[in-house]
Amino acid sequence: MIIGVGGAHSSVGKTTVASSLLKYFTSESREDILATRLGALKRWGAIKYTKTAFYSSLVDDKAMLHMEGKDTALLYGAGAEEVLWVQSPPEDLAEVLPLAVERLSHLDAIVVEGNSAIEFLKPDIVLFILSASNKVKTSAQGILHQADIIIIPGDHDSNGGHEGVTACTVSFTPSDKKALRELVQCMEMTIQKKSIKELLEERSVEGRISCPLARAIAEELGVPYKEVGDAADAMGIKIKNCELGCF
Repeated sequence: MIIGVGGAHSSVGKTTVASSLLKYFTSESREDILATRLGALKRWGAIKYTKTAFYSSLVDDKAMLHMEGKDTALLYGAGAEEVLWVQSPPEDLAEVLPLAVERLSHLDAIVVEGNSAIEFLKPDIVLFILSASNKVKTSAQGILHQADIIIIPGDHDSNGGHEGVTACTVSFTPSDKKALRELVQCMEMTIQKKSIKELLEERSVEGRISCPLARAIAEELGVPYKEVGDAADAMGIKIKNCELGCF
């Protein structure tokens, strides 16, 4: 599982959100999340991406990564089992980022921080952090529209009406436990919807799927039949021969 954390511009709070998630999922008091798909992921790591102009490097020196004041130290302090710092021009990410992901492939989940890294990796879940001004730099527009979840400052209640953005929106303050749980719930819903879509695409034939197969998807994922029916409708997939009226 790869979770990407991007943002409207630098210093918007990417490390704060990434650290909050790591702390939540690696906490010893996990009773409230053990039953969730994300809660079942016990070993977490992190990749911090920094854009450079001319050189690429993969930093794994723990003394450097633990230096006070570094974002990587915050990620370690939040509970990441391993942290890597990738530095590269965006056009050279293909050389170094796959190495970083491979180095952490033994872990259950990786939080990746940085817009260009997200663009390259296409994570399972993409979080995008807006600022109070709602301004998004041009280079971040692509990530905004790729995002599954939009995070807005706790004292704001809209995403600014960004055209074409239909992602789940969460008002978030790091110290607010309720807001953090709402963010995690939104992430769980994202996983659920993507899993349903993936199975419908895999098991449908020429835009059609039988009622028993659609029911089996719902039962396999532990979701209501209606969730599968709604997803099929949105994808233009017809559920045929439905004798039980489930869809």
